[in-house]
Amino acid sequence: MTAIPGVDIHETAVVGAGTRMGQGVRVGAYAVVGPNVVLDDEVEIGPHAVIDGHTSVGKRTRIFSFASVGLDPQDIHYRGEPTRVEIGDDCQIREFVSINRGTESGGGLTRVGNGCMLMAYTHVAHDCRVGNRVVMANGATLAGHVEIQDYAVIGGLTAIHQFARIGRNAFIGGASAVSMDVVPFLSAAGNRARLMGVNVVGLRRSGFSEESIAAIRQAHRIVFRANLRLEQAIEELEKKFAATFEVQCMLEFLQTGQRGFCR
Repeated sequence: MTAIPGVDIHETAVVGAGTRMGQGVRVGAYAVVGPNVVLDDEVEIGPHAVIDGHTSVGKRTRIFSFASVGLDPQDIHYRGEPTRVEIGDDCQIREFVSINRGTESGGGLTRVGNGCMLMAYTHVAHDCRVGNRVVMANGATLAGHVEIQDYAVIGGLTAIHQFARIGRNAFIGGASAVSMDVVPFLSAAGNRARLMGVNVVGLRRSGFSEESIAAIRQAHRIVFRANLRLEQAIEELEKKFAATFEVQCMLEFLQTGQRGFCR
């Protein structure tokens, strides 16, 4: 590895010869950074963390002690293919978090977006797609191929089934088991998770207008409380909310579902 001005690597850290680092990177004591890793400007790697595989980490992201990022997927069919992990800017990857790289059958990529907070002991399995500004509380676990859309919040000790999707600005209560998709802007909890209604508190905290929240409430009632078939509910939403961005997000999610939806 070529020395870069402003990079601080602890004398006990192990850094691969091919590692690429931007300005202001810090690598803590006993950390291990593999030769195919790319660390952008001002990334911080905590003591004893391991970053390996074809992994890229975005600007100002902090990876805390004992985290494990970019190691082999926990998939019995994996045979050492050079798959990847991508982590965006301004993330916090807390203690003992594990993020596995992708598999060839899943597209070869596990991705975490910008501004995410992955609290201690969370797990992101192979081929997951985690959007921007997602929060996963302590011990939350994603199985393979899970999609978490922007601004979703996953409560502590929650498990998300493989291939399930959590919509944008959704909230999943703690200690839940989610086996089906959760529609954007809604809240779900339980084992197995059931809908609790619209994530009103989260939407207000995120700055949604009362008009938008009212439209989401109406859409929720049409889809989940009006005893309509899904096709009928979608038709109703298309007629009534053609110009409402939030309901259009819900519509797209409903039209692309494959696992069914929490109700």
